[in-house]
Order: sequence, then structure tokens, then C-alpha cells
Amino acid sequence: MRNKRAGFISRSGALWGGGCLATAATMSLIATAQVPTTINDFFLPGTQPNGLMVPIQDSNECALCHGNFDADLEPFRPWAASPMGQAARDPVFFACMSIANQDAAFAGDLCLRCHTPGGWLAGRSTPTDGSALQGTDFQGVSCNFCHRSVDPQNLPGAPAEDAQILANLTDPPLDAHSGNFVVDPQDRRRGPYQLVNFFVHDWRQSPFHRTSEMCATCHDVSNPVFERQPDGTYAPGDLDTPHPTSLKTDMFPIERTYSEWLASDFADGPIDMGGRFGGVNPLVSTCQDCHMPDAEGIGCSFGDYHTDLPQHQFNGGNTWLLNAVRTLHPDSETGLDDNSVSASIARTIAMLQNASDMELSQSGSDLNVRIINQTGHKLPSGYPEGRRMWINVKFFDDQNQLIAERGAYDSATAVLTTSDTKVYETKLGVSADVAALAGVPAGEGFHFAINNMRLKDNRIPPRGFINAGFEAAQSEPVGYSYADGQYWDDTLFSIPAGADHAEVRVYYQSVSKEYIEFLKNENTTDNTGDIAHQAWLDTGKSAPVEMDFGTITFQQGCNAADIAAQFGVLDLQDVQAFITGFLAQDPIADIAPPFGVFDLSDLQLFVSEFLAGCP
Repeated sequence: MRNKRAGFISRSGALWGGGCLATAATMSLIATAQVPTTINDFFLPGTQPNGLMVPIQDSNECALCHGNFDADLEPFRPWAASPMGQAARDPVFFACMSIANQDAAFAGDLCLRCHTPGGWLAGRSTPTDGSALQGTDFQGVSCNFCHRSVDPQNLPGAPAEDAQILANLTDPPLDAHSGNFVVDPQDRRRGPYQLVNFFVHDWRQSPFHRTSEMCATCHDVSNPVFERQPDGTYAPGDLDTPHPTSLKTDMFPIERTYSEWLASDFADGPIDMGGRFGGVNPLVSTCQDCHMPDAEGIGCSFGDYHTDLPQHQFNGGNTWLLNAVRTLHPDSETGLDDNSVSASIARTIAMLQNASDMELSQSGSDLNVRIINQTGHKLPSGYPEGRRMWINVKFFDDQNQLIAERGAYDSATAVLTTSDTKVYETKLGVSADVAALAGVPAGEGFHFAINNMRLKDNRIPPRGFINAGFEAAQSEPVGYSYADGQYWDDTLFSIPAGADHAEVRVYYQSVSKEYIEFLKNENTTDNTGDIAHQAWLDTGKSAPVEMDFGTITFQQGCNAADIAAQFGVLDLQDVQAFITGFLAQDPIADIAPPFGVFDLSDLQLFVSEFLAGCP
């Protein structure tokens, strides 16, 4: 059994159901329909709160040398204008955490350790609603935290001190996930370069900082409350007890971005992507190759010139967050300004547009839309709640008048019509037994802390996809299927009568109307849901970003003449159907303009196409 977090009373004997006697504290929590977890249920290995001799330092101190000299290449301003720099000011984070705590006591500990590791390490993650956070805690995934991170595997090239740091841990991490990080107790900063005669602060060269394994620390997320069962389902374990193995594959998978990458061809790369994701190096293998692309320049105002300088941009797909943060916090606090925010959003849009390619083709009376995943993980990936990608098709007649639309999005109401298109997304849910304990409806929902079922996952896999590999990574498709090796998806849309051409777009949205309203309406604890909802309203309702756009003009001949039951085949049934329809003035047989008038033009078109062997 893992060590329990100091400072909290154990409720021994309080289990998930069964015949065990519950304590008075447990009974009180059950009465309020809150799962009676404790801080120990969310315990994960690694460096623990109050385990640092020197606390995580203020990022503004880093700006003295690493900021305000080049808005594009310096580390500070791009980091500040990224989801990493604003992770602890994100209003959706706080709204989600409130409901997580509402559903399962102390669940916010799982959230805080990745969104504000400095605050978590300082012991200010309790109470787990974030109310104890202060000052530099709101700098999110800060400079000092990342650059004091220790490779838990201590691979060759790691700083000499790291072996002893790992040996001093009571519970070293067995695999990377969910913020089970290791941090140097001293302020010995690390990075990829060997700095000669450097005197400003303690420095160690660290190859770990160029690896995807560093990103795995927070970009594979698991819920340690649940234990994987022999049949592949996830059931809660004993309360007030850390997970028995601490391995992510034995826990319920919430996010698997790193594991998706690890099971892709990129992990065995590099793959030449032709500079698709920026930087001076077209070869892509690690997370950093796309999210921190190399440039040429200096990362310190008095530092050495590098031809492989990692840019601290950390762009993903969220174009909404920064403006939302600015509605709630002054720029003097966040480090944001008009220029840095505009540049960050532009980079994010570019990343989304480069994340996929689209190919359009006609197959008989259908339009086929193929979306090709060009990323190193699923498309989309990451945080499952609220994120989605969909196809929008607009059909026009030969006068360029819109006659039909699929996947329509109303920007005024933020309502997406999902019934006539394909939406790429993950849907999680709560099993009946856990729902009964938590007092929430069973089935699909946004209950982050107690979801224990994967109900849908049709997201497009990356290059190198193998079903068995993704099943082992707990990220196999659910309610959908992809063949081994497939990193694209096809969707057929029936071409409506009279359609001459179509415009096709692929959209991505960070925060859906359904999710933001859940955060507002289900919150019975505080006003974080109201705050997030208002910020969403004030900043365009997380307006969708156009990832791909294309047009196609349809081949009309075959569609016009083939009017019998066997669409796509012109035969004697079509002749009979046409003659019958023509004589009866049936609209189905009216295949040539002017529509609504049956005349020799219809007969001429039919005969010419039939004799031409169409299709």
C-alpha cells in the first residue's frame, strides 16, 4: 500500500458498498450524494507536497533574462500567452474542478497537481477547490517547475544528482501520467544545453527535456479511484486507500494523448512533415517537434546563439482561453497583451489548419469527405469534455443558391446540428452503481471525477495505428472502427436533387454549449460555473475554428438520367421509368432545366446520357 498524505484523517473501513460499516463522516457525505473519497484515494507517486527545500520560483524572475527582447523567440512571452502559462487561470478548469469535488470528495487534488504544480507542491492544493492558492500558484505550468523536472527513469545523460533524488522518494513513479512528477528539491534548473561558465543560477544539462516522456507527465490522465477489472470495465476500489498499483493502465483512462503518440509511427520517427508545424526542422518525432518547434536564435538576452532553439509556444487547439482569461484578470497579472494574445491565437489557428487535410470526391449520388490526420495523436486529442470536430457541408444549385446544409452551426445560439453529419469526439459516462452512489444520472455525461465508462470514441487515429496497440493503451475506438494502418476517415453525404456543387468545411471547437451549460447548471457548490459561462458568452462562445475548406462540382449526367431504383446503373428500367414519368408529368422524370416543365430538353438529355453509357 502506498503512503497516505499527511494531515488527513483516515476513514478506515469505509468501502465502496459491500457490508462494511461506514463511519459517521462517511454517512454524512453519502447523505449529500457525494462519493466519500479521501485525499488518499487520489494519491500518486512522485514528489509530494511540502517536499521541496526551495519552493517553485516566480516566473517573472525568469523574464529578467528570458523575456522582453524578442516577442517571437524568447521563452517568456510565448509561454505566458499559452495554455501552459494560463492553466491556473482557466475558468473552465475551476468550473470543472468544482463539480469534480462536488461529485467525489477531494477529487480536485487530481486537477490541481497538473494545472498548478507549484501550488500543489507547496501544500496549497488543500482545500482541493483551489481556495488556498496564492500569488505565483496562478502561473500554472511555470518556468521553474518544468526546468526543475527530473527524469523518473534516470536515463543516461541525466544530471548526477538525479539518482539520489529518486532514491530519496518513498514512492517513485512507475510510469508517467496524471501529474506524478519528480522535482528537484533544490533550485537546480535543467534544460537541453550544456552551458559553459554559466554563473547566474544552478544549471544542469538534461536530455529529458527534449523527450515526449516529459510531456507524458500531464498528458496522459487517469483516475486512480477506479481499478481495471478482468473484463475491461472499471470499478471503484477501496476508499481511503491509494490505487494498488499506481499504473495508468490499471486506472480509468481520461486522456491518452501521450500513449496515442507512443503507439504511432511518430514515436519510431522522425517523419518528414515538410515543415507543416513550423520551425527550421521538418522532421517530426517528439511532442516538442510540433508544440515547441525549433528556431534559430537566442533564448536568453545574453545567451548563446542556437540553431535548434525550442520555441516556448505550446500551441494546441484552444483559441478561446486567452481572451476568457483577460475578461477575468488584468494583463499586469497574467503577462498577456494584445500582441502576444493575437500572435498566440494565430499560431493556434495555423496548428489546427495543419492538423488535417481533406479530400473530396463523388461516388455516384454521394459526396465522400475524407479527413486525413496529420498529427502524432488522435484528432482531436486531449481533454475529452466539450472538445469536438465536425464536418459542415453546404450544397448549392447552379445559380449558387444554398439548397441544403449538413452539420449547421448557429453562431448566435452556439447550437450544432449533429443529426445529419459526423462529429469526432469522445463521450464518457457513469455506470449505474457509481451513479447511484454519487446521486447523478447513469450513462453519458460530463462528470469528470466519477466517469468510468467510455461510450464513444470515433476520433481519427494517427499514422501507424494498430487496433491492438491502441487497445493496450486504453484508447481503442469505441462505437466505431478503423482498420489497422488507417489514419483517415471517410464520410458519405447524399447529394440532394438539384445540387450543382458543394462547399465543405471541417470545424474544431474547444468548449461546446452543452459542456459550458453543464458546468453552470450542475454546480451547486459555488459560482465558478457562472463565471466560466459568462466568460464564454463574453468571448464569442468558443467560436469554432475552420480547419479545412474545399469545394467540389458534381458530375450531373449520370445523376440526372439514372431515375430508377438501381441508382448508378442506367438500364431499361430507367427507360421505362422516364417514359412513364414524362407522360405522367411526374417531377422525378424532370431532369433538365427549366425544372417543372417537361419538354424535349428532358428527353434529349436522357437519351444522350443513356447512349453515352453513363455512368
